[in-house]
Amino acid sequence: MKFKLQSAMEYLMTYGWAILIIAVVLGALFQLGIFNASTFTPKAPPGACHVFRPNGPMTTSFINLQGICNGELPQYAAQFDGQYSQVRASAITPAYVSVAVWVNIRGAGTYPRIVSNLAQTTPTWTGFEFYQGLNNYQIGTQLNAGGTFYNVNTGTVTQNTWNFIAFTYDGSHIRTYFNGVIVSNVVASGTIGYAATPTPTYIGDNPNMALSIHGSMANIQIYNSSLSSNEITALYNEGIGGAPIKLNNLVGWWPLNGDVKDYSGNNNNGVASYLSFTSNWGSGYSAP
Repeated sequence: MKFKLQSAMEYLMTYGWAILIIAVVLGALFQLGIFNASTFTPKAPPGACHVFRPNGPMTTSFINLQGICNGELPQYAAQFDGQYSQVRASAITPAYVSVAVWVNIRGAGTYPRIVSNLAQTTPTWTGFEFYQGLNNYQIGTQLNAGGTFYNVNTGTVTQNTWNFIAFTYDGSHIRTYFNGVIVSNVVASGTIGYAATPTPTYIGDNPNMALSIHGSMANIQIYNSSLSSNEITALYNEGIGGAPIKLNNLVGWWPLNGDVKDYSGNNNNGVASYLSFTSNWGSGYSAP
């Protein structure tokens, strides 16, 4: 018995450090998402799926999806570093709206903007946006409807985890969604108000306020109508690589899969600043 115990101790002393190093390496690889199932699934290249509008931007006749549009995961996701990194696209000014985005927040900040065309006008703000709360991971929705400015809770995200957030406004209610589930339903009225010179659509920052997000984003979709709860849930269930629905009302679609182009067919292509893309985005993502 004594001999067996001595042999066991000698074995641990000899190989213990090797076992510890292997455990640390495996833990690091797991943290990086190497063992995430999404790492091994087929990835759609940039621009693999797009909306085809045979009659030009903003037309709705005979439009359809073309390419790889079966929900394959993207090859890349956009990374925002928290210091002026942003995508600047054309102004989008729908009277009623739906906005959906996958976001992975990795750091706190002072009200960073996720998707925003908010502008400060007298006596209030105009436009609409998603924003991150002050020094936390609370997500809010703001918009000016009928001259009244609304601030609505969307949910609290978990740091380093991909979440799907969305909001809709139909002229009577602002509804917010978190991972496909409705979390608030606020009475509101009137069309969305905008500045005389509409603010561009910003992703990751609103330079008018120098408020930049720290994290990653993918698959941003904006519609000029209010999607139903079932449609929002369907978008979530498609996953991070899902294609838009209700194409007649789609006004902007930025997959952020390796570029900042608008794949809605409406030419709202973005201009990137201090932005990078990563193929190692899968950590923190679980398919719905």
